[in-house]
Amino acid sequence: MFDTPPDPAPTRLVALLSEMVPASGIFDTLLEGVTVARAERTFVKAPVLYEPKLMFICQGRKRGFFGEQILVFDAHRYLVAAVPLPFDCETEASAERPLLAIGITIDLASVAELILALDSLSPRSPVPPLGIATAPMDLGMEDALYRLLRCLRSPVEARLLGPGIVREILYRMLTGEQGAAIAGALVHHSQCGRIGRALRRIHAEYAADLDVTRLAEEAGMSLAAFHSHFKQVTRTSPIQYLKTTRLHKARLLMVHEGLSASTASGRVGYESASQFSREFKRFFGSTPREEAERMKSVLVPAAPASPYVSVQVQ
Repeated sequence: MFDTPPDPAPTRLVALLSEMVPASGIFDTLLEGVTVARAERTFVKAPVLYEPKLMFICQGRKRGFFGEQILVFDAHRYLVAAVPLPFDCETEASAERPLLAIGITIDLASVAELILALDSLSPRSPVPPLGIATAPMDLGMEDALYRLLRCLRSPVEARLLGPGIVREILYRMLTGEQGAAIAGALVHHSQCGRIGRALRRIHAEYAADLDVTRLAEEAGMSLAAFHSHFKQVTRTSPIQYLKTTRLHKARLLMVHEGLSASTASGRVGYESASQFSREFKRFFGSTPREEAERMKSVLVPAAPASPYVSVQVQ
C-alpha cells in the first residue's frame, strides 16, 4: 500500500504523544478543537469526511485520495482542509510503530482575523485557492506543536496559553508554503469561500430538502457557475456532496446513538430505507449494520461537538 517507510519523526513530539495517548482512538484534550489520536494497525482505503482542520501526523503515515490528487501526510507534511471535504484515506500504522496524530479544528473567525491582518501588513499576490492541501512541517511549526502538547498536560496552561499557541499555529499555516492558496479558500468573498459557505449550509441542514438553485443564488452565482466552482472545490456535484454528507451522518447516528438503519435514514433525510441501504453499501462497501460494527471498533464512544458532519478514522 505504501511504497517506502516514513522518515523518522521529531522524537520529542512522538515522546509526548505516546505519553498522552497510550491507547488507540481519537481523544479530546483540555483545549476545545484540539484532538490527539493513536492507531496501532493499518487501515485500508475508506471514505472519510473532515471538518476544516489541520492534521499533523507525528509518526506513521496517511494517504488521501481526493479526485485524481493523492495527498501524503506524515511527520514532514501536514494536511490542511480549509472546507469540509469528503475523500478516501488509508493509514499506515502498527503496534510497534503506532500512528500518532494531532488534529486542530480551524476556527474560521480566528483565521479571518489573521488573514485581514496579514493582508494589511503585506498584501499577497492572488493565487488559485485550494480547499485541501499538504504543507511542509518546518521547525517553527514543530516547535509550536511541541509547546501546545506540553501545555495540554496542565488545565491552567491549556486554558491560558493554549489558545495563543493555536493562533500561532494558524499563523504559521497561513504564512507557509500553501498559506495564500488556503487563505483564498477561507475568505468569504472569494469564489472558493462562497462555495465554503454553501458547504457549511449543507452540513447545517443536510436533512432538509435543499435546493441547489437556492444555494447558487445565496452564493451569488449562476447555476452553471455554481456547479462548476463546486466541483472544482469538492471534486463532486452538489447533489452527490449532500448524499455523501447524509451517509456519513447516518453512519455516526448508528454508531453513537445506536439507531437502526431505517431510523437513521429518516433522520438524515431519506424517504426510502431500501434506497438508503443500497446507496450506503455502494458508498461504504458494506451494509449499514456491518459498517456500524466496524466503526464502533475504531472510534471513541462520543463524537466531538462540531457544526460539521465529520468522521475521521485512523
